[in-house]
Amino acid sequence: MSGIEQARTWIEQARSVAILTGAGISAESGIPTFRGTGGLWRNHRPEDLATPEAFARDCLLVWEWYDQRRQWIAKAAPNPGHFAIARLQRSKPGCTLITQNVDGLHDRAGSAGILKLHGDIWRLRCTTCRAEWPDRRAPLPRLPPKCQCGGIARPGVVWFGEDLPPGAWSSAQEAAQSVETLLVVGTSAVVYPAASLIPLARAAGATVVEVNTEETPASTAAHCCLRGLSGEILPALIPVPPDS
Repeated sequence: MSGIEQARTWIEQARSVAILTGAGISAESGIPTFRGTGGLWRNHRPEDLATPEAFARDCLLVWEWYDQRRQWIAKAAPNPGHFAIARLQRSKPGCTLITQNVDGLHDRAGSAGILKLHGDIWRLRCTTCRAEWPDRRAPLPRLPPKCQCGGIARPGVVWFGEDLPPGAWSSAQEAAQSVETLLVVGTSAVVYPAASLIPLARAAGATVVEVNTEETPASTAAHCCLRGLSGEILPALIPVPPDS
């Protein structure tokens, strides 16, 4: 039995499945990753801009970068990997999607109930009154954007040094400890605490399947490593039902 066939069987037979996705699946839609080559923006490292300290120091600079990112993302579209995951969610009630991505491509592919560990770039949050709201305009008409209360808004994402959303994180941990199969897609498995879900699931007895173009720290915890593009592998793992 090939790796694809074995992984497909595990997914089909599992009563509960969790999927953890990272930047790799979005890179296949043309969205630049933090850790890719050519990662500098105006001679700034993204890791130095995505911090509370950077925002406090120069919120306009940070917003100019995020506005550029929003414009890049707005031009991208979900790929076959995103649609395959949404298809699995619809066909298997016990399926939990956990993502480290903030781009909203899973939403646009039809996924629902997504545990967004690092937030959502299409939501804004007021730094004064803490109100949150969606805003999909790209580019934004003025920077920095402001709340109705007059306070400056920030991107609704998790920055380096900040805690993950407690509700999403606790639900992700619960899913990792209870699922029968964990599908790890396009994640470098080096960003914590999200990466800790993989050994957590393995220790709890889950079968772990990794889909990635290269070896990662998660590979040693995986029962099956499928090398290649998620947009090619996931449709093979989660085929379209014959009557669709």
